[in-house]
This record gives sequence, C-alpha cells and structure tokens, in this order.
Amino acid sequence: MHGLRSLQLAFAEAVYSPVNVRVASRIRPNGLDSARRVQVYRNNTVAGLTSALEAVYPVVQRLVGANYFRFAAEEYIRDHPSLSGNLHHFGDRFGDFLAALPSAAGLPYLPDVARLEWAYHEAFHAASGVRLDLEGLQGLPATHWERLGFSLHPANRLIASKYPVLRIWQVNQDDYAGDQRVDLDEGGVCMQALRRNLEISMYELGPGEFAWLTALAAGCDITRAYEQACEGELDFDLNACLQRHVMRGTFVDWYLADTNSQPAFMHQMEGSTTATASKPPTSQKLSSIN
Repeated sequence: MHGLRSLQLAFAEAVYSPVNVRVASRIRPNGLDSARRVQVYRNNTVAGLTSALEAVYPVVQRLVGANYFRFAAEEYIRDHPSLSGNLHHFGDRFGDFLAALPSAAGLPYLPDVARLEWAYHEAFHAASGVRLDLEGLQGLPATHWERLGFSLHPANRLIASKYPVLRIWQVNQDDYAGDQRVDLDEGGVCMQALRRNLEISMYELGPGEFAWLTALAAGCDITRAYEQACEGELDFDLNACLQRHVMRGTFVDWYLADTNSQPAFMHQMEGSTTATASKPPTSQKLSSIN
C-alpha cells in the first residue's frame, strides 16, 4: 500500500511539473515512452484548469489578452495545484498570485480586479439565505438595540480597492455600451457583491458603510460596528444604512449579544462573538423597518 501511495504522489507531482525520473521509470512505454504518456495527462490537466480560470476571470483575461492569460494560468497551476475535486474551489489565490507576478507589475490594479471576480464567483455559488424575520426585529425592545447583531447573507461579499475596479469591471462586460474610458486617478472603491436568486448585484459603498458591514460580518454588535463606521466616516448615518441593508436583503438573521462578548440570545442561527461600546444614536425605531 505504501508503494502505491508513493507512485500516486510521484505521478501527481509529474502532472504538475516536468516528468521526474522516479515516476518515468515506473511507467510502461507500450507504444509511447513514459514521458509522453505523462505529458498527455499534463496537457489535459492544464487545459482543464486553464478553462476553469478563464470562466472565473473573464475580465482579467480581457485586460491582458488570451496569450498572456494562458501563460499566467500555467504558472499559477504549477504553483497552486488544485486541492479539491470541485473546480469551483480552484483559483482562490489568483489575485495574490498576480500581485507577485513580475510581468504583471505594469497593471497594478489587475490583482484587485481578480479579487473582485473571485468575490463574484463565490457569491454566485454560495448557499441561498433565508428571509430576515422582520416581525421579530420590529418587536425588539429599545433597551436591546445596542446589543443587536446581524448575520450576513451567505452570498454577500465585501471588496475594497485603492483602484476603481468596479468601473474597470463594468466597462469590460460584454453587454456594456457606454463610455469605455477609465480614469485610474478617480481613486478607489468600497463595494458589495450580493446574490439574490440567481442575480448578482454590485453596490458601491461609502467608507463608513463598508466598515460597518465588515464589522458586522466579523461578529461585532451594532454598537461596536457603528464606532468602526464613524472612524471612516464621521457623519455616518446608521439609521439610513440599517434600513437600506434590511430592504436589500444583506441580512438573514439577527441576535443579541451580552456584555461578555458571548451571544446571550440567538434568533435562528448560531452566531459570533461581539464587542461592546457606547450606544449609537438609534433615534429611529426599529419598528419603522418594513
């Protein structure tokens, strides 16, 4: 059994890199020499994984061209071989890979475009969320508001970049018919990708809104999340932001956290730890959310 595992590991290594002597000497020629036999498997593996990357990163491919994309894909496949039988999991580190690729240094925004596309891919394949229980939320006593936490939709992703990657992504869609120009000097963007049914929507977020959602996603209660939002946006409007995301479907559940950073009450889903802080100005009643 040990010998079989050793052979399997050597063969897998050979598929992702030039044939090594160890595996070549253990393959019967039978019409083709051992190196050419392994090459057949290597070609099929690289072609299949390259197609998977092309499906996830069409904008990256459009920006760099098909030939360069295939070169980058082969480098990525060699450095980051697939570890799952599900191709939907392959390619998660492509953005970081591009950031470290010397030949891509002339396109500094490219890694973040790739990260946006991976976020889109993840949102598309994520689980569907349940509807937020608004009746229970509306009946929550005002004394509990500062301890309120939210569970975000499984198909929600948050992306931030110092480059206008949303604009880059938009103008490179097949059905885009507007002005193709992109000004890199217009600055960065914070954004949300959210799938409802089978449609993914992209929303640009303010810095406070992005910080608020990021904090909630990390398990902070609404009080601590509000504090973090105000660090990035002094005039952050909590009430407007809360209503917007309740109506948008960003949240699938709510819970109350105790002062020891442990969930004291969980409405539907097992939740996360939270931190406490000063009470935010929730002057608008939750019962007005509908």
